[in-house]
Amino acid sequence: MPDSRPLPQIGRHRLPNRVILAPMAGVTDRPFRQLCRRLGAGLVVGEMVTSDPALWNTRKSRQRMDHTGEPGPRAVQIAGGDADMLAEAARLNAAQGAEIIDINMGCPAKKVCNKAAGSALLRDEALVAEILDAVVAAVEVPVTLKIRTGWCADSNNGVRVARLAESAGIQALAVHGRHRQQRYQGEAEYDTIAAIKQAVSIPVFANGDIDSPRKAAEVLDYTGADAVMIGRGAQGNPWIFREIDHYLRYGRTCPPPDMNERADALLGHVRALHDFYGHYMGVRIARKHLGWYLAADRRFDSDRQRELRAAFNALEQPNEQYDFIDDLFSLEGATGLSWATNGISAA
Repeated sequence: MPDSRPLPQIGRHRLPNRVILAPMAGVTDRPFRQLCRRLGAGLVVGEMVTSDPALWNTRKSRQRMDHTGEPGPRAVQIAGGDADMLAEAARLNAAQGAEIIDINMGCPAKKVCNKAAGSALLRDEALVAEILDAVVAAVEVPVTLKIRTGWCADSNNGVRVARLAESAGIQALAVHGRHRQQRYQGEAEYDTIAAIKQAVSIPVFANGDIDSPRKAAEVLDYTGADAVMIGRGAQGNPWIFREIDHYLRYGRTCPPPDMNERADALLGHVRALHDFYGHYMGVRIARKHLGWYLAADRRFDSDRQRELRAAFNALEQPNEQYDFIDDLFSLEGATGLSWATNGISAA
């Protein structure tokens, strides 16, 4: 059945649908955000940015903070463990045009948790409350929060943290259905997300292992969440946003992208990476995205994916990558598993 509930709202921003791109470090850069929004994401969240402004002058930080040409609302995620520093980071980002500030309390990476940031904060609910109060008070734009269900299986405190968030004035809450010690292992659980939705009145976004329209509908129905947040499910498959939105609106699947659309999207994405990062870094960053596109393409078994990745990873020039993509789709469509370009054989 189509979902007939009102669409979620974050402050003054009413979302156009129930499908959100999750912030992912090293993935949700400006080229990928623009692609996902064009293909149906109702909201996209930028890569995590450190709350320490002293580190913002690095090339990586400047690129992560670059939202040039993107439609609103512009959502910026900040991470750190000091309330005053996070509040100042929120102020500075809002001054630079951020329309939504998202606080990261969900990242499980060691280098983040070792600095008492990300999901490590869930171990200290007093500090969580201090940070939320400080950031909300610092800016006039809406503040959102992303968490996990807890630090570990014995500390599943997501409901308590959600109540703290609502009390502090957080406008929406995204919940990944794993605790920190799971990282991305095992299966996400949705009981905690359902309990959080019952405990608070702010919008709740369900995150974790949502990789198809039917799975999105099942999770929304089971948890009562207001939207789904898609992370790894969008890697190599940015059409997932359009497909989920269509399924939620009409109760049926839409046609998958044809070969021409897939080729155009991948080629456009790689060109955008070259333009954004420059040729040297663009060529290298394109390699991981090509790997994800191949992994999402059911025509290729794991051995074939490995061969094609190896061939693509050997290319050093943008034009070589463009030729590879052109040949990949034109020749794969015509001859199944026969492919070669620029003298480099994938067989």
